[in-house]
Amino acid sequence: MTGFICIFTETIPAGLLPHLADGLNISKGMAGQLVTAYAAGSIVAAIPFAIFTGSFRRRPLLLAIIIGFLIFNSITALSHSYLLTMIARFFAGVSAGAAWGMIAGYARRMVPDILRGRALAVAMVGTPLALTFGVPAGTLLGDLIGWRLVFGLMSILTIGLIAWVLWKVPDYPGQPAGKRLTIGQVLVLPGVRPILMVVLTWMLAHNILYTYIAPFLEPLGLGGRVDLILLVFGLVALVSIWIVGLLIDRYLRLLILVSLLGFLLVSLALWTGVSSAVFVYAAVAFWGLTFGGAATLLQTALAEASGEEGVDIVMPINTTVWNLAIAGGGIVGGSLLESVGVQSFPGMLVILLLISLIIAWGAKKHGFRSKQQTLQDS
Repeated sequence: MTGFICIFTETIPAGLLPHLADGLNISKGMAGQLVTAYAAGSIVAAIPFAIFTGSFRRRPLLLAIIIGFLIFNSITALSHSYLLTMIARFFAGVSAGAAWGMIAGYARRMVPDILRGRALAVAMVGTPLALTFGVPAGTLLGDLIGWRLVFGLMSILTIGLIAWVLWKVPDYPGQPAGKRLTIGQVLVLPGVRPILMVVLTWMLAHNILYTYIAPFLEPLGLGGRVDLILLVFGLVALVSIWIVGLLIDRYLRLLILVSLLGFLLVSLALWTGVSSAVFVYAAVAFWGLTFGGAATLLQTALAEASGEEGVDIVMPINTTVWNLAIAGGGIVGGSLLESVGVQSFPGMLVILLLISLIIAWGAKKHGFRSKQQTLQDS
């Protein structure tokens, strides 16, 4: 649920853009910067927050993060000032950066070692749920009740989440400073840097296409079906998470290689220029199948590579790299769109995914190893 609120809060301005622009008396371009401010907060806060709070008990820390969402979404709902709204969005992003830095390690501590991958798959399901249902529902509600009440409803959800955490979530101690690894120590652990490079290249490829899916579909005659196409993507992504949850603890590396290869094949297929609606829907569905479990797979790989001493540091590093890839997707995709056109997207995706696949394949010894695989080797 925390992940759902993170993603919902991040992406909902895209669906409410005209309403936000009218309500704050700004341009749509300025309203779009509300997403940028959120991402900036996540990038800036993730690593310093993890370092500063590493010794804090986990449940009070999670509650503080959720209360941050409550405060800053409520400010957004009530604000009539663009500057105040931007500040609230930035600090909501700070809450998100903090949340993504601790959710994975927290979820993995709740279960036996053999189920840690599956626990992370369950904990991450809020992300595709928010993308698949949350944003379209929020957009529809924005038309019906206004954007301020949409942010107000998120605050109500957050209050419910606070009660749920107090009722059900177990508490765990933080790590004493002497037992925590530093950023430098984590980055030199075998396997960590190759996995982070795969995060960067895979997510950069994904976000080039996902961010600019509307202009990419327009020459194919499907510009008016973006909502339906993204719904197909999201529904299949949910299926992907279910599959990953079943298999991740035994076949982590294989799942990553198959996912990368599948997305590479989708990119090659799109490069052919075939424009039938059936082909595009099939390609998008296959893309969703390869992407749905990506966050779970990559975070599990990083957690296994860094160990219990480094997991609470490597996750915020992953959050930073992930958000840099999101920002990079917007920059690279926008540059390609303006200079060459959308027909250049598949070629760029092929290059990035080949790099990612080569890195993942070459990191066989240390990277992308599940706990079960390591035990079997031992």
